[in-house]
Amino acid sequence: MSSVWPDVSRAPGSAPLGAARRSVPVWWTGALAALAWAAFGFLTWRLPNVELGFTEWAYTAELGVAALLGAALLLLVAATLPALAPAHRAPARALAALRRVGPWLVALPLLLALWELATAKLAWLPAPFFAPPQSLIEVYAGDWRRLAECAAHSLALLGSGVAVGAVAGFLTGVTIGWSRGAGYWIHPLLRFLGPIPSTALLPMAFFLAPSSWSAAAFLIALATGFPVTVLTWSGVAGVNRQYYDVARTLGASEWFLIWRVAVPAALPQVFVGLFMGLGASFSVLVAAEMMGVKAGLGWYLTWAQGWAAYTNMFAALFVMAALCSGLITALFAVRDRALAWQKGTLKW
Repeated sequence: MSSVWPDVSRAPGSAPLGAARRSVPVWWTGALAALAWAAFGFLTWRLPNVELGFTEWAYTAELGVAALLGAALLLLVAATLPALAPAHRAPARALAALRRVGPWLVALPLLLALWELATAKLAWLPAPFFAPPQSLIEVYAGDWRRLAECAAHSLALLGSGVAVGAVAGFLTGVTIGWSRGAGYWIHPLLRFLGPIPSTALLPMAFFLAPSSWSAAAFLIALATGFPVTVLTWSGVAGVNRQYYDVARTLGASEWFLIWRVAVPAALPQVFVGLFMGLGASFSVLVAAEMMGVKAGLGWYLTWAQGWAAYTNMFAALFVMAALCSGLITALFAVRDRALAWQKGTLKW
């Protein structure tokens, strides 16, 4: 009779005994993924679209054929990798990656098939407000120059605002955390002005700033600076005082205590503030570009809405999601590099 008590003979977080024997073989996962992609491709290619009279969904056959080719490639990879993995390092890594993303390779075509059925095939969702997956291909193929230009403008605006806000917030947080006199004067202002949403200051910023671009950059910097300031201040103020005592006995100066003791110890909190500031800056970026900036992804969304080009709106949203996710991933890579001793404790 099996025991109901947990297995305490293994380390916390490790796989239970026999987990490898119970895991689904990689070739079976690859076969399921290939079957799912083949089903999505056949559905997209062979099932006719609903005739709407004013909307033609281009790239329908191309998407179906591409899904079928992807299914064949998945089947080939799943069949050959297990044989190559024991002798070569690269196939072994690819096999581990396939095992890790295998469930998503099965779920993604099923979600795409549901999307295709609800829009192009059965018209459960009204057109043109909801478009099928192949319509995004048409937008990216025909309007990629404008999308790329808008993405570049958004990145430039976001980068300038986040950089200014992060530097200002970091220096302010270090100053407040180290100096009681500075904290006496800055802390009340921070508590009063910091919680105000940056988007609430949009009309005032666009009126006072010399250009809409500078107003948007200022608001992004404001949204980034507040969490960076608060968490940097918290990190510096929370450093163990024994670290300072040991450094002083070795002859450390005031500047050494700040930049070589307090700041490194506060870096985990600083990165948390950067993550929060970067997340807040995205919403301010889109709102600012929708109101006054003449380029960027937020402007593109407003332009597409004005022309009732809802497919372009969905395409811009996907680009925006990819950019935001990529920036956060890059910041996590910097964090793991700077805080190597904490690598893996905070995941994205």
